[in-house]
Amino acid sequence: MNNGLLILFSVLILFLGSLLTTIFSKKIVKFLSFISVFIGLVLILDVAFRYFKNLETNFTSLTFKNLDIFIIDSYAIIMALVFLLVGLLIVVYSFGYMAHYEEQKKYYFFVTLFICSMLGLIFSGNLILMYIFWEITSICSWQLIGFYKKNVHLTAANKAFLVTFLGSALMLFGISIIFYENQTFNLSFLKGKTISDLVSLSLLFGMLAKSAQLPFHIWLPEAGVAPTPVTALLHAAVLVKIGVYTFGRIFGFTFSISPEFQIIEIIIAISTILVAGLLAFIEQDIKKILAYSTISQLGYIFLGFATNVSTSITGAIFYIVSHSVAKAGLFLSAGIIEQNTHERNIINLGGLAKTMPITSISFLICGFSVIGFPLFSGFWAKFFVIKGIAEKGYITIGFLSILGAVLTLMYIMRIYNSVFLGEKKFEVKENTKGMVFVVLILAVISVILGVLPHIVLNFIKKI
Repeated sequence: MNNGLLILFSVLILFLGSLLTTIFSKKIVKFLSFISVFIGLVLILDVAFRYFKNLETNFTSLTFKNLDIFIIDSYAIIMALVFLLVGLLIVVYSFGYMAHYEEQKKYYFFVTLFICSMLGLIFSGNLILMYIFWEITSICSWQLIGFYKKNVHLTAANKAFLVTFLGSALMLFGISIIFYENQTFNLSFLKGKTISDLVSLSLLFGMLAKSAQLPFHIWLPEAGVAPTPVTALLHAAVLVKIGVYTFGRIFGFTFSISPEFQIIEIIIAISTILVAGLLAFIEQDIKKILAYSTISQLGYIFLGFATNVSTSITGAIFYIVSHSVAKAGLFLSAGIIEQNTHERNIINLGGLAKTMPITSISFLICGFSVIGFPLFSGFWAKFFVIKGIAEKGYITIGFLSILGAVLTLMYIMRIYNSVFLGEKKFEVKENTKGMVFVVLILAVISVILGVLPHIVLNFIKKI
């Protein structure tokens, strides 16, 4: 079967799975969500096997009346596999976390549709289809952030929607100009075209807003009021990663931009790394600390793509993979802590390593990955990004990037020391085995990718 049709079927199965969750009872919907995401993952694995075995040279994989529907290349396949795998683990984690909440049908509908729209966006072969899926993710995140329907949740959801919608409107403006100038939305035709700084800026604002980069970072920390599996989806698997994925697709692999605009991208990225890192260090709410951490770490991905040398681009792609896995582990660990202690302030926690040893070890491993310690996946991501910066001759930017890594070390270890070490303040246990198992799996993957980075690097080299 044609790879493009396999991608189409995977998107349709996820869409059908989301619709079926609105029909069946809440005892069944979680399995419908799991099965649809699992089938989607299997189909994309089949696409990956076919593609990397034969390494097709054509850029497009499915067209309709001169419109490219889906594209297939190494970049899209790697991102789809990572996001679907992490999304599947988050769905499994949700079985335990969401078991006692009402409106599970609504929850699994939007989670499944969220993952579906992510998959569709990744493989979109034209700008308008990419924009449609982009907006569907915004609607899903809006509903999921405000899931509990209290005023604080609705306020956070509305803020997220309005900020990302502002960015989307600016992006649509840029897409309109691109179509006016080229009479096509097809990425294959637009590849190598030069766009003006005005168009570049309008597209960039949309991506910055979606990924909560400066100056659009204000919505993401507040989104922590959502259920923990949702925050993991936002930070690790879907929403904010879509912004950096699209940045790489548009500015890394499609359009040519001016050197002046490239400098603007680098300044925004390094500023985000440092400012968000400082905010993470002074915050006390564990989910907000991790949110600021996400903002800061995504700055490295933007920086890698913006530097625009092969080494830094390799680092940026590896960074998306490693951060998706490790940050999912950190957020889901925080969810286990919050569910058992009903506490998110790290000052009020302590000694949990004695009663929650697996969660403690998993958190530490995922934390080491985000920091960038050797033998963990995050090390290779940071190494290649900073090495690419050095190759470009941006010594000051490289130094500031290392400073950002030091900030990461400080706030991650601050969390671990406050939450897991010291005096034991709660008599709790790791009761939900499924949730703990998911966190442990993510920690193991972080180690495997750190010890055997070529599992990912071999595929990145084919981009």
